[in-house]
Formats: sequence, structure tokens, C-alpha cells
Amino acid sequence: MFAEFAFPIFEQSIKDYHIINDVYQPVLNPFEKGSVEHLLYAKNWVDTVQWHYEDIVRDPNIDPVAALDLKRKIDASNQVRTDMVEYIDGYFLQKYAHVQVKPNARINTESPAWAIDRLSILALKIYHMNEEATREEATAEHRAKCQEKLNVLLDQKNDMFISISQLVEDIENGDKFMKVYKQMKMYNDEDLNPVLYQNKK
Repeated sequence: MFAEFAFPIFEQSIKDYHIINDVYQPVLNPFEKGSVEHLLYAKNWVDTVQWHYEDIVRDPNIDPVAALDLKRKIDASNQVRTDMVEYIDGYFLQKYAHVQVKPNARINTESPAWAIDRLSILALKIYHMNEEATREEATAEHRAKCQEKLNVLLDQKNDMFISISQLVEDIENGDKFMKVYKQMKMYNDEDLNPVLYQNKK
């Protein structure tokens, strides 16, 4: 069950980040480099830092120069996130390279790694919604509303565990096949973003 395997690694990454709770802190990945655990931890760490970038940039009193710097950091983070999803898909492609795909095999709307990406973000939603549901200085009404939302997120987590497991099982059995499209992000590319390539003239 890959989702059940990945989720505690995401939780550990989130917990470790919040010890210092600073977007500029170094990442201290506890897992062996080259292992899938290391990759999953690193993936969630990027997601966690970006989550907090997104919080900071929404400060109505933020200095415009600082906001622009953060926007560029978010763009760079999105590129790293995409790259890491592709690395995770590489893990699945290698693991199931020997599988004989059945003639009537179907393709899924997303690859396993993009489903894992959503699970990583869900782990962050659960962590922060739990913070709000238990925040002592918040009103009882606020905490109750957040607990309701947290219950929905936990239900979603269980559904994602099932659906990701079914997807991986289908790939393993040859009932579905993977097709990985390299994500062609255009906004960071000097040859594809018109604003960037016009400035090169």
C-alpha cells in the first residue's frame, strides 16, 4: 500500500519543518539518499515550504519588492515540485517495467506520482486544519467549523488511500498502464514565455 507507506513520511516532514517553522531553514532529510523515502520526504518538504510562502505573500502589508521576490521563489518551487513528481513516477516506471500490459489495459487520468502529490498537499491541509481546530485562543465556533472541515479531510485521506492503492494494483496487474508526460512549464522558460524571450532581443 504505497499511499499508507508515503503518508507517515509526509507527516514527519511537516512535523520536522514546524520545529523551527522558517521557510529559510535547511532541510535535514533523515532518510538514505537515493531511497524512495528520501525522495518522498524531500517532495513534501518543498510542498511545506511553498505552503508557507503562499501564506507570507498574502500579507496585505507585505513590501512589494519582498512580494515579487516571494513570487519568484514560488515559481522556482513549482518547478522543483514538478521535477520531483517526475522522479517519483520514474520510481514506478522502473518498478513495473517488467509488467506485461494487457491488450485492453486502460490509461488513468493521472500518474501515480501526481496522485501522491495530491496526498502530500492533503497531509499539509490536515496538519494546518487540525491546528485551527485545536487553537485555544480561537472561538468555540471557529474550532467547531474547523473540526468539521478536518473530518472531511480525514475522510478524503481514506478515500485517497483506497484509490491510489487501486491504481497501483491495476498497474501492477497490467490492467492500467502508465504514460508520463514531462510537464512543460512555460513561465520559467526563456524560449517559451513571451515576456522573457522579448527581453532577450
